[in-house]
Amino acid sequence: MSAISERFLFASAPDSWGVLDYPGPSWEQSYEKMLDEMVEAGYTGSELGPYGFFPTDPKILQPQLEKRKLKLLASFVPVKMTDPAASQAVMERIRKVGNLLATLKAPFLVIADDQSPERNAFSGRAYDKGCPTLSAEQWKHIGNIVADAEKVANEFGLDLVFHPHIATYVETPEECERFYDATSHTNVGLCLDTGHCVYGYGDSVKEAEKYKSKLRFVHIKDCDTKVLEQARRNKWTFEEAVEHKVFTVIGQGSIDFPAFFRTLVKNGYSGWSVVEQDVKFGATPIPPAQSIAASLNYLRGVVNDLEAVAGTR
Repeated sequence: MSAISERFLFASAPDSWGVLDYPGPSWEQSYEKMLDEMVEAGYTGSELGPYGFFPTDPKILQPQLEKRKLKLLASFVPVKMTDPAASQAVMERIRKVGNLLATLKAPFLVIADDQSPERNAFSGRAYDKGCPTLSAEQWKHIGNIVADAEKVANEFGLDLVFHPHIATYVETPEECERFYDATSHTNVGLCLDTGHCVYGYGDSVKEAEKYKSKLRFVHIKDCDTKVLEQARRNKWTFEEAVEHKVFTVIGQGSIDFPAFFRTLVKNGYSGWSVVEQDVKFGATPIPPAQSIAASLNYLRGVVNDLEAVAGTR
C-alpha cells in the first residue's frame, strides 16, 4: 500500500442493517452474522451501534471482535442536550456507554443532540418559517453539558466528538457554527457525517475544510438528492425519508466523494471512516451485506485514484 491508502481505514456500523436507536424488530438480528458480513465485505472496524444491540458484557463482545480482527471504534450516543432537567440522565448514559467503550479500547465517543418531534417535523427544512430554534440560554446549556461530557470522556480516555444530525437542533451549517461557539471552551471534535450534512443544506467538502482542525472522525453516507427534494416538498420526517431511501449505496448518490477525500488528504486527515447507509429494517433494495461491500469497493476506488494522481506528480 502507498501512503494515501494507509491513511484511510474503513469501518461499518449496525445502522446499515436497519438497526434503530431503540429496541425493536431490527434488534432481533444476529449480531454475529452482521459482524461476519462486515469482515467478508472487507471492513476492519465497527461501531457499537445503539447501546444494547451488541452484547454489553465485554467478556462476551471482545472475543467476538478479536476472532474477526475487528476494531471497535465508537458508539453513537444521542442525548437531550437542550434540557437542563435531563442533565443527570445524560451524564449517566454517557458514563454507561463510555465504560463499555473504554473496556474494549475504543477511541471515540460520538455524541449528538437527541431527535425531537418538533425538529423532526422540519427535517431538512430548518430554514422554513416556523422551524423552532434555541434560545441563548439553551445554547449556553449545550456548552455546559458538552463540557461535562468531555470530563467523563476524558476519565475513560475517550476522544469526544460531536455529530450534527437531522431532526435535531444542530442540523444546518449555521447551527453547527453556533454549537462550536457555545463549546469553544472545550476540546470537542467533529464527527462529520456526509449524508446528514447534505440533508441539512450543507456541503461536506466545505464543512471538512471549515472544521479541518476539529475533524477527528468521519461517517460516510451518500444522499439521493431527488428523494431529498421529495422529502422537503412532502414535509417528510427523517424516518419517512429513510423509508423512501434518501440514503443510497455509497457512490450512487449526489455527494462528490473524490472531492471530499481530496480535501481530507490536503488537510492531513488520517484514521477511520465509518461507512453507513441508514435503511428501514427489512426494506432494503439489496441485502445489507451486498450494499456495504459495494460501498467499500467504490471508496477504495476513490482512494486508489487519488494515489494514482499523486504518483504522477
